[in-house]
Amino acid sequence: MADAERRPLARLGEKARARLAGIEGDGWFFARIADQVVAQRTARNLSQRELAELVGTTQSAIARLEAGGRPPRIDTLLRIADALDCELTVELRQRGEPETP
Repeated sequence: MADAERRPLARLGEKARARLAGIEGDGWFFARIADQVVAQRTARNLSQRELAELVGTTQSAIARLEAGGRPPRIDTLLRIADALDCELTVELRQRGEPETP
């Protein structure tokens, strides 16, 4: 699998990368989640409305999550992962330690 396929942020355009470059701390974490939700949703050719119906929420809630409007709740992420046939994982590692592939 190509690096860009494993790391959805690598596929972002220059403008989006520039916007995310200014995000620090928790904002970066939530931006990554939003990017991964968009990548998985679009890979399945689902609209925000269709994903919302599968998750049991509104299209506007999915739009806010994808735009980084507010941090998603873990139960919402679990429902989204289930709807997208994905696994939700959380990794704790020492700061500065590289991400696992």
